[in-house]
Amino acid sequence: MSDESVLGAFSEAQVERLTGVSIAQLRRWDRTGFFKAALHSDEVRAFSRVYSFKDLVSLRVLNQLRNVHNVSMPELRKTAREMAHLGDDVWTQTTLYVHRGRVVFDEPETSAKREVTTKQYVADIPLKVAISDTRLAIASMNRRDDGQIGRITRNRYVQQNKPVIAGTRIPVAAIKSFTQAGYSPAEIVDQYPSISVEDVRAAIEYEPSAA
Repeated sequence: MSDESVLGAFSEAQVERLTGVSIAQLRRWDRTGFFKAALHSDEVRAFSRVYSFKDLVSLRVLNQLRNVHNVSMPELRKTAREMAHLGDDVWTQTTLYVHRGRVVFDEPETSAKREVTTKQYVADIPLKVAISDTRLAIASMNRRDDGQIGRITRNRYVQQNKPVIAGTRIPVAAIKSFTQAGYSPAEIVDQYPSISVEDVRAAIEYEPSAA
């Protein structure tokens, strides 16, 4: 007998303690058909719903999405419909992320991150590169002069000769990726405090032929 079968029957009270999803929320999700226990009946009484180990795992994921990251119920319902082909494993089959209130998953064909409901891809900036570039940007922030604002430059010693915002090591490609992911110029500046909206616009309008 597996550990999963031994620990495979949980009451509402146990589920609330183990997942963070309240009994009221469990009952609301059951009533609306959003999430039903593995074993359930239409009777409104104690133990009319018994949750499995798999249910527990799914509910822990849902608690993070709904109650921690504030993903809306309409978004969760749309996500469930879009991933219905996974059956009972809809919330556990793949690693999920949250981006601007939408659920994101790793697309199996490309390994890229994509929003489930809008099907838009999300810019993925490697952490080590982001940390490195942030340190360099902070160090150079006070050295930029007015003549560098809104300019794109290339230097064989900076980002392997790729186009960057003048006076920084921030690649034009990174700015374009954020734009394609739906970020506004102001939001991109939040990601790169050492640049200005004018720099962002210059990067967006930049074409290789202009170099």
